[in-house]
Amino acid sequence: MSTEERSVKTESPELTRGLKNRHLQLIAIGGAIGTGLFMGSGKMISVTGPAVIFVYMVIGLMVFLIMRALGELLLSNLHYKTFGDIAKDLIGPWAGFFVSWTYWLGWVVACVADIIAITSYVSFFNASIPPWIPALIAAVALTLLNLQPVKFFGETEFWFALIKVIAILALIGAGVVLIATGFTNPDSGTRATFANLWDHGGMFPFGASGFILGFQMGIFAFIGVELVGTVAAETENPRKTLPKAINSIVARILVFYVGSLVIIMSITPWDQLAPDKSPFVTTLAYAGFGIAAAAINLVVLTSAASSANSGIYSGSRMLYNLALDGHAHRKLTFLTPQGVPRKSVFLTCVFLFTAIPLLYAGDGVVTAFTFVSSVCATLILFTWGTIVVSYIRYRRRYPERHTQSGFKLPLGRVAPWVVLAFFVFIIGALLYGEDTRAAVIAAPVWFGLLAVAWVARKRRLAREGRPITRSIPVTVHPLDDERSPARSVPPSDIR
Repeated sequence: MSTEERSVKTESPELTRGLKNRHLQLIAIGGAIGTGLFMGSGKMISVTGPAVIFVYMVIGLMVFLIMRALGELLLSNLHYKTFGDIAKDLIGPWAGFFVSWTYWLGWVVACVADIIAITSYVSFFNASIPPWIPALIAAVALTLLNLQPVKFFGETEFWFALIKVIAILALIGAGVVLIATGFTNPDSGTRATFANLWDHGGMFPFGASGFILGFQMGIFAFIGVELVGTVAAETENPRKTLPKAINSIVARILVFYVGSLVIIMSITPWDQLAPDKSPFVTTLAYAGFGIAAAAINLVVLTSAASSANSGIYSGSRMLYNLALDGHAHRKLTFLTPQGVPRKSVFLTCVFLFTAIPLLYAGDGVVTAFTFVSSVCATLILFTWGTIVVSYIRYRRRYPERHTQSGFKLPLGRVAPWVVLAFFVFIIGALLYGEDTRAAVIAAPVWFGLLAVAWVARKRRLAREGRPITRSIPVTVHPLDDERSPARSVPPSDIR
């Protein structure tokens, strides 16, 4: 038996490290390609024009810096399972409580939204199917899938992500052929050329206001990229695979976001794209793919299923760690012999079935549900911000870990502050937009509820004589080479 195999076995009864390198790499790709790229990019182009390219490039750079910070933090101590562990260790137990419950809630609501989205995509193929049927089937299937060992989750996400990658690469390949052959758009009579990017009002046709509005909409497309940090706890060799997955983020964004949109707007000028239709469908139809609409809807359906699958996985792991910390009911710490937190999965999945009554609740509830989804999407900034603040604290408290790290955040002294300033800009952009302003204003209500819950939880733990949170182990992790001083973990105190 290899050293790695022995190391993995020593982790029982903890979460099982059943994800291989190919799983992590495709999960990273899938997390960086949201459903919004396929269905929401038309609307985003209509309000920003070609400036959408620069919006995605800037957001992508900031996401890369966040993920590099998260990568260095996770690899500084392999006993960190989630960024909730990181926050409680480096900021304080309250921070772990806040970020873990916020992230769990965000994914629960996002999963319900994904279930509802799946029903609409199914109706494209057969409108006569009652919407509750695909909603019920999707909820049950996703529940059963997440009750399996983690390798099944990894395998499913591998194929879901592969479908998205193939769809985008097919679009880029077909688009390059159309541009090279001088394709003439049959609807507008315009010729496919890269000059379409700047010949229709320039790269910034809406000026600064359109550019800012692009950030307001574009930030949501990257929700889920931090999933790599959650699955690292169940990856066989995180020191090797995690840096690979994170370092490839820039290339993925350049190809999948910037590359695809450059091709789309070169074939069809941005001001001729319908905001309520997927530009992917239009472009593939021009390339001669008569089943483009069906193909893209199938891709988006699998993308929504992938998002919900990832959300259940990530949310249940957060709930499991909250229970270990004493911040959720202790029964949620139950693990199956295969290392699956079954009760945490069940509790997370229960909320999936609320999608069924929502389908019949009328426009009022749908509008309210959209609002709640926007609130949860806004809360991702809190999660990302917590990661960045944790990194700043890490540099100050454990300079020796940073010195020994083989995967350092570039420009580590400056980059975190640049990212935090960017978040302030994003919040301003969200307040600037009428559709998202109310969601930002409502977000503090959630944090107020969390503050009350945190005080109540601390008092209960004190009455029971239990610690305020679970301590992070200071021993060398089994996956590390104990003979290497660079793998030692400095003491960690819980305040």
